[in-house]
Amino acid sequence: MSAWSVRRDVARTFQDRREAGQVLAQRLVSYRGDPDVLVLGLARGGVPIAWEVASFLDAPLDVFLVRKLGVPQWQELAMGALASGGGVVINDSLVRRLGISEDQVAEAIRRETVELERRERAYRGDRPAPDLTDRTVILVDDGIATGSSMLAAVRAVRAARRVVVAVPVGPATVCSQLNSEADEVVCASTPMDFESVGQAFADFHQVSDDEVRRLLAAPTTG
Repeated sequence: MSAWSVRRDVARTFQDRREAGQVLAQRLVSYRGDPDVLVLGLARGGVPIAWEVASFLDAPLDVFLVRKLGVPQWQELAMGALASGGGVVINDSLVRRLGISEDQVAEAIRRETVELERRERAYRGDRPAPDLTDRTVILVDDGIATGSSMLAAVRAVRAARRVVVAVPVGPATVCSQLNSEADEVVCASTPMDFESVGQAFADFHQVSDDEVRRLLAAPTTG
C-alpha cells in the first residue's frame, strides 16, 4: 500500500541544499543499510540533496535526468516533463486551457531532448544507467512545485521493485497526488503559503554541471 509522510507544522527555511538533504535523510532512516537501496538525484538541483541522503543511508548514488517542458513565453510554468529514456508526461488540461498547439508541444520536447542528452553525456559519459531490477529506488529532488518532473521520473523507473519520492518541500496537494504513483512519498515540509521551491532555501543557487560531477564522484558508501 502506498504511503506518504509530511510534517505540516514545519514551514521552515533550509540554509542550503546540504542542510535540506540532512533533514530529509533523517526521515528515510528506515532504509539505512539496506543493500537494495539506490538513491537517484534529479539533476541538477536534486543531486546535492541526494548525496546527503545516500551518504546517510550508506547507499549508492546516481543521477537521473528530467527536463521540464515549459509553457511558451512562460518557461517557468511546466506543461509537462521529459525523463531519461524518452518518457513524457503532459498536463493535458493546462495545454488545452492555454491553447498550446501540438507543434509547440513537439518543439518543447525536441528542445529539451537535446539538453537532456547533453547532460547525460556530461554527467554519465559512457557509463550505463544503473539496473533497477529488484531495487528500492529513492528519487530525490530539491522540491516539488507542479509535480510534473517527479511524475515523469516515477513512471520512468517503475521497473524498480519499490519507488520512493523524497523531497524537502512541496505543496501538500501535489505530494498527496504523487502517492497514487509512487510506493511512498516523503515531503519534509509542506508550507501552507507555498509559492515556489526556492522560498524554502536561504541559499538556492543554480547547481552547475561541475558540482553535479563532483558529487557523483564523491563516495557515499563505506
